[in-house]
Amino acid sequence: MDPRSSLELVRLAKAGDPAALNDLLRRYLPRMRRWAHGRLPRWARDIADTEDILQETFAETARRLPMTALDVEGALQAYLRQAVLNRIRNQIRRSVRHPLQAALDPDTPGSATSPLEAAVRAQSHERYQGALAGLTPAEREAVVGRFELGLSFAELAALLGKPTADAARVALNRAVLKLSGRLTPGTG
Repeated sequence: MDPRSSLELVRLAKAGDPAALNDLLRRYLPRMRRWAHGRLPRWARDIADTEDILQETFAETARRLPMTALDVEGALQAYLRQAVLNRIRNQIRRSVRHPLQAALDPDTPGSATSPLEAAVRAQSHERYQGALAGLTPAEREAVVGRFELGLSFAELAALLGKPTADAARVALNRAVLKLSGRLTPGTG
């Protein structure tokens, strides 16, 4: 590893020293590779992957280095991170605008709901509604408030007239136990 500071290497590279530029790349490429790993989602990858993005970023940074104000220690790393992040964002935007076209496999089942799945789902919903109807109004409010409306325990406490979020949590647990007993065949 070059004992010179990154700031000193940046100054030399800006002055046109190719050895200093190579030393900077050797120093920062592994760091940036670790930092960028996994930041580009799989679905956003086409021909370009993280390594390609890093190479493009470093090439562009080398070209722009004489025009950049990197005059404090750590400035180059911050500049590279932002440049890589911008390229990742651009790749994601490009992937959203122009998704990969994949050939359809005739053996792969479709994602549409089959009539059987629709019937099972309807039957399950009817069982749930029947079990829910067997609860007291307060128990129903607890279950619906938490699971269907997504209320927090504090909001649920206010809805149920309970003094604390913990009291609402206990009431909900009791209601869920009763509901699950009614949903289990042979009980309830």
